[in-house]
Amino acid sequence: MILDNIDGVILGKRPIAKVLLAALLAGGHVLLDDVPGTGKTMMARSFARSMSCTFRRIQFTPDLLPSDIIGVNVYNRKTSEFEFKPGPIFASVVLADEINRASPKVQSSLLECMEEGQITVDGVVHCLPEIFFVVATENPVEQEGTYPLPESQKDRFMVRLKLGYPSPSQERQMIELHRVRHPIEGVESVASPADIMDMRRDLQAISIDETVEEYIVNLVNYTRESRDLVLGASPRATLALFKMSRSIASLSGRSYVLPDDVKELAGPVLAHRVIVDPVAQMNGLSADEVISNILENVPVPIP
Repeated sequence: MILDNIDGVILGKRPIAKVLLAALLAGGHVLLDDVPGTGKTMMARSFARSMSCTFRRIQFTPDLLPSDIIGVNVYNRKTSEFEFKPGPIFASVVLADEINRASPKVQSSLLECMEEGQITVDGVVHCLPEIFFVVATENPVEQEGTYPLPESQKDRFMVRLKLGYPSPSQERQMIELHRVRHPIEGVESVASPADIMDMRRDLQAISIDETVEEYIVNLVNYTRESRDLVLGASPRATLALFKMSRSIASLSGRSYVLPDDVKELAGPVLAHRVIVDPVAQMNGLSADEVISNILENVPVPIP
């Protein structure tokens, strides 16, 4: 199983890996946001190696150009015509490593890809694979040489996850795992594209009560009314919370969504889409804390 594979490489991060897999099944993309060295890239690589899908890694740097990602039309002297040379974005799983080290112009080249599963070059539309999953890693904006992601870019990530530091005991286990070879070398593919598509179709059978749907809508609307926020979550966030709730329910072995599923996902789905009011920031409030406060104020439906 994919989660077991990741457990063997990144210790103690199964809940995060579960949300990562849920995002894939829900048809979304994931932003891994944390300080360097916490395993963001290794998490994405382990995930990709667990599936027999095409995988490409894009290292984002300040000198990167949009054409380096999406591709470019090249003139063919033999045919006297322009031919499209696809970029590394044409893969089922794309690791956008350190995405915020590239300029906002380059970051924005992913907008159409992530939202519509296609790219347009010189007026011609090129479709991406049916399974198209972007796992982006970023360092905190306080780090040297980083650019903040545009709001439109962040809104296209279904969830944002933080890995955090391992416990001392987990770090000791990590040393043992690396004693002979890197554990990722032992990761083998356990899922095919057909398996992923089957799991996606199974989500349609996951039921969600009207009261839970209303709870999702109320949470998102509360972000737009909160005095601690100058920008609330978008309607895209509402759909993301709905899709992720069904996906997590399925991975938990249930055929129905619980309010607890929504509460568990509210932070990862909503926090990166909102902007905290400057006064609230001066008072020490973060986006995650604002979302936690909203969860306390919005009544939870009783199934």
